[in-house]
Amino acid sequence: MFRFIRNLILVLLLAALTAGGLRICTSSDPLYTTQELLGYNRYHRYDGIIRQVGHKDGVDPMLIKAVIWRESSFRASKVGKNGERGLMQVTEAAARDWARMVKRPGFAPDNLFTPQTNIEAGTWYLKKALQRYAGKDDPMTFALAEYNAGKSRVDKWVGDTKQGASVTAGDLRDSISIPSTRGYVDTIIERYRFYQKRGHL
Repeated sequence: MFRFIRNLILVLLLAALTAGGLRICTSSDPLYTTQELLGYNRYHRYDGIIRQVGHKDGVDPMLIKAVIWRESSFRASKVGKNGERGLMQVTEAAARDWARMVKRPGFAPDNLFTPQTNIEAGTWYLKKALQRYAGKDDPMTFALAEYNAGKSRVDKWVGDTKQGASVTAGDLRDSISIPSTRGYVDTIIERYRFYQKRGHL
C-alpha cells in the first residue's frame, strides 16, 4: 500500500512538472510564466478584486493587472521613491481626489496599502486618463504616459509633436523625453497583450 501511494505521488508530481514545463515552453514569455508558476499565489492573489473593480469601472481587468505587475510586482506594501503606495503605486494627491469624488470620508494615505482601496483608486485614475484620450487612435498609450508622468508632461509632449488634435500614439511615443516613461508604456502594453493572448489574468 505504501509503495502504491508513493508511486501515485511520484506520477502526480511528474505530471505537474510536465504540465508546468509545457506551459513554460509554449508561452510567449517563458521568464514571466516561470516566475508566475513559482510565485503563483502572489501573481494571482488579487485577480478577483481586479476583475470586480475593472468590470465596475469599465476598465479591462487585464490592463489593470498589467499596471499592477509593472508598478509593484503584486506587492501590496510597496512604497515608491516619491511616496506612491501599494499595488498600483497611487500618489497621495490622486488618492485624495479619488476619495473626494467617491465620497470616502476619513480616507488616510495608509488606506492605500489595502488592496481593494488601492485598486479602486488606481483604476479610477487610469479610467479618467483613458476617457480623456478616448478620441485618440490608441488611448492606452496616452493614458499610461499620463499615469506614469502626469498630465502636464503628456500635454507638453503632445505640444512638442506639432500635430495638434491629430496627434497619434506613435507621435506621442516618439516625443516622450523620459526614457523610463517610454519603457513603462511599452512594457505595460506588451504585458497587456500577453494576458489578452492567453485569454485570462
